[in-house]
Amino acid sequence: MEEPLFLAAYPYQNDLLTLPIKSVEHAVSWYSNAFGMFEVQRHTGAQPSVILERGGIRLGFAVNGGDAAQDGAAILVLDIHQAKVMLESNGVNTGDLQNDERGGQSYKAFFVIAPDSLCYYFHELIQDQK
Repeated sequence: MEEPLFLAAYPYQNDLLTLPIKSVEHAVSWYSNAFGMFEVQRHTGAQPSVILERGGIRLGFAVNGGDAAQDGAAILVLDIHQAKVMLESNGVNTGDLQNDERGGQSYKAFFVIAPDSLCYYFHELIQDQK
């Protein structure tokens, strides 16, 4: 069995399962094609929402009036180069690969701004080479 590419996801704001969007249909279409996610749950009504998954990692999107430009998620990946190639082959514009230091840890990372204005920080933990 192949190891999952997405290892974990962390919200920028309060909730990884209610990232603000304007259209559930557009979110499902774009994230399915771009991130390789699939729909696992959908709610209709006054505040439509959907939950998408890839390798057990879930992101949720809701038409909740939030400011997408101020939200998003950090996505920990197994292989940053593989993630970048996969996203680019799916037509996603990715930022430049960069080194990042946080909390005494080293990461390779890049950013993606989705068409809905949500920002994603894709990152891989770089193990100490000692």
